[in-house]
This record gives sequence, C-alpha cells and structure tokens, in this order.
Amino acid sequence: MISLETELCRLFGMAYPIIQAGMAGGSTTPELVSAVSEAGGLGTLGAAYLAPEAMKDAITEIQLRTEKPFAVNIFASHEKDDFSRLDEVQKALTPFHSELKIEKLQSSYASSDWSAAQFEICIEKGVPIISTAFGCLSKQQMDIAKAQGVKTVVMVTTVKEAQQAEQAGADAVVAQGSEAGGHRSTFSLERHPQGALIGTMSLVPQIADAVAIPVIAAGGIADGRGLVSSLALGAQAVQLGTRFLTAREAGTHRAHKQAIFDSDEESTVITKVFSGRPARGIKNRFIEEFEKGEIAPLPFPSQNTITKDLRAAAAKNNDPAFMSLWAGQSTRMLTDEQGAADIIGAIMEQAQKILS
Repeated sequence: MISLETELCRLFGMAYPIIQAGMAGGSTTPELVSAVSEAGGLGTLGAAYLAPEAMKDAITEIQLRTEKPFAVNIFASHEKDDFSRLDEVQKALTPFHSELKIEKLQSSYASSDWSAAQFEICIEKGVPIISTAFGCLSKQQMDIAKAQGVKTVVMVTTVKEAQQAEQAGADAVVAQGSEAGGHRSTFSLERHPQGALIGTMSLVPQIADAVAIPVIAAGGIADGRGLVSSLALGAQAVQLGTRFLTAREAGTHRAHKQAIFDSDEESTVITKVFSGRPARGIKNRFIEEFEKGEIAPLPFPSQNTITKDLRAAAAKNNDPAFMSLWAGQSTRMLTDEQGAADIIGAIMEQAQKILS
C-alpha cells in the first residue's frame, strides 16, 4: 500500500515527501528554502556558485526564518579548468558580445572552486542535510558529516552511481531522470557525453531494487500524480526543480519564469553551450546559433566561466534569447506563479485524493 508518510520523511524531519531541488545560480533564495521547509517539505539552498561569505549569509538567513530542517547542495566534481581552446571559443562568442555591448573581455580566466570551503561552512553552521551533485563527498568529508550527525544525499543518474553513493555512506540518493531540467548529476561524461539519458519511470525502480537506502525521484515531476507514481515505483519522496523555479519566493529572473510559462513539452533541449556540461533548458537563439557554428564549447566549468558575462548582460537587458533558461519537460503543467506553500498544498491534496 502506498503511504505518503515514508521512512525518509521521518529521517529528514519532513511532514511531506516533497523536496525542493538545490538549483545553483540564485533561484533558491533563503525565502524559498525556508518557505518550503515551513510548509512541510524540505527546502534546499543551491550553493554551488556562492562565494563562502555569501553562502554563510544565506544559511544564517534561512536559520533565522525557520527552525525546520533544510538542505544545502554543493558540487562534488573533480573536473578541472581547460582554457586551451579559449581563443577559438571566444571568436564564436564575439557576435553575441557585440550585440549585448560587452566590450571588456578578459585575456585569461579561472573558475572558482569553493566546494571544500562550502562543505566546511555546512559543518560549521550546523546544516542538517548536505546534498551533492556530480559525485560523492570524499571519505574524509563523509566521516566528518557522520560524526556531526549530518545526513547526506547524492544525486545520481544510473544504478551504478547509486550503488557507488551507497558504498560511500550516503543516507539517500536522488534518481534523476532525463526529463529533469538543468544539470543532471552524471558522475563522468566519458561514457555518457550528454549525461545518462535514462527516464525517471525506468530509473527509479531499478535504483530502488539495487540499493537499500531511500530513493528520491526527480525529473518531470510537477504534481500529485507524479508524487504518487514515484512512490509506487519505489521512491520515498520526490525532488522538484522546475516547479519551484516558478514559485513566488524564487529568485528566478522574471524573463526565465515567463519563458517557462510560455513553453511546452517540446521546448527544451540538452545543451553544453552555456556551461560545458549537458543541461536541459528551453531552446533559445544562443543555443541555436552557437550550435550551428559547429565550434565545441569548452568543458565544464570553463565554458560556464566564459559565458558568465554574456548571461549577466542578457539578464540585465531582460533578454531571454541569451539566458540559460533551465527547465524540465513538464512545463506545460505550470501556468502561473504561486507561493511555495500553495505549491506543496496542491501537490499533497491531489496525491491524497488519488490515494483515497
């Protein structure tokens, strides 16, 4: 029998099996994270691109807003900068720079890697749950987390990755289907250059059968039907990203929200042109024209670093044609802006009706 009260809810202190994804880049504001947790779900701060002091401030604000559990998501990637083709890629970006009036380009770049410091801040600030993307915490970090009573979650895209996370000591895994928006957590792109492309409905039960720790379903889930279906497949909770991008408390750019509302199930593509790592977003002019030029982007995180100015200028100009409009495949189901509590309430109400 399917129950909305799961072992994971008890483990993480949630009233409802709903987790807001830790999306880096500014959408997961302290207001959103705390509102989700206050409403009975689990809010997650997407901290991967936050400088240490900004991360500390955000965690402090969340703790002032709620006494409920929340999570912080950081990168566990071992990918290093590679700017060996910088001149070639900069030439491909020149027309976009000119159009957006970006004149002062750097002659050299270096991507920030704050992951070690971010982990230390989580421990220092008493963050109850840490989730990771692109890999697992190191053994030393995992030992520290366990000694401090911190729960850990690893986002995965294959059964093998889930087993690796379990062996590393994770308390739960997020099974990210190919429908998911933004970057999915494929550990290595050598075998899967576009990220592992296993759909949520196929991935969740196979991971649930392969590991003993709780599984969280993610990818294309936006309502109570998706929640109930995920629980039936063996998950103990769902993680929603795109659904919360449109929340009133989210820091998502207004043009990004509108692009989601204007899109449908055919609007998104998987692309590397913004960051160098495969990510699902709404197809726009930048994706179309860069890919048409047949110049490969730099690998992650280098491509992400050199397109930062372009994305910032586009956001300032309210121009979605050059913004990274991350979104999953269920955008037709999202029609208006709601508060986080209303989103969770609607999902739970629909799920309870289905199960009654």
